[in-house]
Amino acid sequence: MADQAVDTDGTKVSSAGRRPAAGSAPTEGQFLGRTRELKELRADIERAGLDTLAGRKAPRARVLLIAGRPGSGRTALAEELVRQVAGSYPDGVLRARLTEPDGTPVPTERTARELLRTLELPAPAGAAADDLSEAVREALATRRVLLLLDDAADAEQVDALLPDTPECLVVAVSGGPLTGIADVRPCTLGGLDTKSALELLDRFTGSVRITVDPLAAEGLVEECAGQPAALRLAGGWLAARPTSAVADLAKQLRTEGDESTPLGRVFHLVYTALSATAARILRLLSLAPAGLIDPHTASALAGCSVDTARAALDDFVGFGLVRPVESPLPQYEVPGCLLPLLRSLAESQDRPAELQLARARMLERTVRLLVSCRAITETDNAPAREKLAALPRELRFPTPRAAEDWLRLRQPALLAAARLAVADGELDTLARRLMAALVRAMVAHFGTRAAAPELYGIHRLVLDVAERQGLAREKAAALLNLADLDAQTGRTADALTRYRAALDAGREANDPYATGRAMESVGGAHQELGDHDRAADWYGRALAQRLARDEREDAARLYGRIATAYTYAGRYGEALRNWRAAVTGHRRNGDVPAQARALSELARVQEYAGRPEESLRTCHEAVEWARRAEDHRLQAALQLRLADTLDRLGDPAAARLHRKAAERMLGDELPESATAMEDPEGTEGTEQDANACEIRSTSVED
Repeated sequence: MADQAVDTDGTKVSSAGRRPAAGSAPTEGQFLGRTRELKELRADIERAGLDTLAGRKAPRARVLLIAGRPGSGRTALAEELVRQVAGSYPDGVLRARLTEPDGTPVPTERTARELLRTLELPAPAGAAADDLSEAVREALATRRVLLLLDDAADAEQVDALLPDTPECLVVAVSGGPLTGIADVRPCTLGGLDTKSALELLDRFTGSVRITVDPLAAEGLVEECAGQPAALRLAGGWLAARPTSAVADLAKQLRTEGDESTPLGRVFHLVYTALSATAARILRLLSLAPAGLIDPHTASALAGCSVDTARAALDDFVGFGLVRPVESPLPQYEVPGCLLPLLRSLAESQDRPAELQLARARMLERTVRLLVSCRAITETDNAPAREKLAALPRELRFPTPRAAEDWLRLRQPALLAAARLAVADGELDTLARRLMAALVRAMVAHFGTRAAAPELYGIHRLVLDVAERQGLAREKAAALLNLADLDAQTGRTADALTRYRAALDAGREANDPYATGRAMESVGGAHQELGDHDRAADWYGRALAQRLARDEREDAARLYGRIATAYTYAGRYGEALRNWRAAVTGHRRNGDVPAQARALSELARVQEYAGRPEESLRTCHEAVEWARRAEDHRLQAALQLRLADTLDRLGDPAAARLHRKAAERMLGDELPESATAMEDPEGTEGTEQDANACEIRSTSVED
């Protein structure tokens, strides 16, 4: 990683992802305390399990459970344990968070997909949770890894990912016992010991203020119940007030009777000391998707400038209210233990309309950033350049690489924003714009195939909104997109069901594009399933619509698809008639390459039908059109077909001449060129790939 990175406005920031802030929290050093707990956990790794004691080989990985309330330092303890024992697991450490910041359990499908991506293994778009979790277990069965599952909501989440080998170790973090997983002994956390708690305070305040009044410091630790999160807030409060004594803070905490928990009392004290602007920004951070914040998100939520938001976030780091995320760009996260407190404050001090407006501002800013992110890739497009120039400076990216880095880093938060916007139900217009912009940006930077798993999830969200709002046209587009991705991943039967549903929605919306593409795709699904007669029938329905609308290029292409289906069905007479119609259509359209390919396929079917002389004449004609089209690969492949036909007609000398001509054209590529015409019309998958990112009813401006 470079020493410096560039923000969206081109400003250089530190590699830690934030500018150093005056009075910020000190850099964390070595892990504090928990010596007894670490010793017990390490001993538990070596402890013989129930299966071993019974003389059986352990069938699954050992699970160590660290249980504690949010703010108790349970995740920090898990990370320290992982650091200490990671060397015994040569295949590395995998991490996953099993609960959203708002307390919603993360679906197993998403967790398994993220683990497979970390392992650099395929995770097909739309695959079921059971299939993905099975793929994770299979991948881990041959590895020796350490799996850290943070914030598990229940035993089922852990059990679905548990490796089927005792060579792996699972460290799970939860609020309580994971009933249902055998042979697990929880390590339950309380507060830090007094010595470690004082050392943590010392990192914020310096040693003098602790040593001059050790009893007051110990009293402060007691008021915080030794909880690391509460101690950090207390340390941040003291660091911001160099003249305040530790005893003053302890006294104020004792008088804070409104909050039931030590963390709540310290937080309330820190919060009330903030300025009105900073307090409002802090409250609204509870609306940040996935608990991840960058200056733009904070700026949009609060309706302030990006610089003001960035300065506030850096100040919050000093107070322990947020923590920086290791990232080339400025990113922060709200500790999970503080989110309920922030949400409670927002609900009590901000009107519902104000919170909804903040969400809308955030979504609108995100849409504009995504539009900018995509536009930077289209510098050769005049409208895109104009759109980019019209954006404010802080919304523009300096280079396509900077835009791609931003998109990759913010992708979890962007996907979470889409999910939250759809779940909200009151911002559907913005949600649709956000999803359309997100899809287009991801396709522009990553490509349709690479982004397919994420696109599948987005299109399901689009479908949810379309069904809720009764948007038949958008429903058809979402169903087509989902079906295309199903087809690409081998779920042809599922794709067929969705294509039929898209056809119904397209007819309801009176959308000729959706109905035509759905009919053609239904035909493609039947062909993939081996029902070639039914495929030809559906292609014929699509052709009738194209002819009625005088869409000549699509009609010529569909003649080829019908002919291909009849060829597979062995109905060569119908195949020849349709290939001739395709040749005529391409000639009228002036599409020389397509005409050459259609002629080549006509020659092939003539040969299948037992007409070698006709095939020879047609193949010579196809060679001439391929030469005019300057399609050397097709020309070489046709020369090989001519050679094969001449061999069968008993003219080996002429066959050798054509083979040598093909060798001169392609040389080493010759073996591949012979199969270059298997899909002459270029239709297999093209329609799906070209439209796998369409959300057709969104604003043209985006």
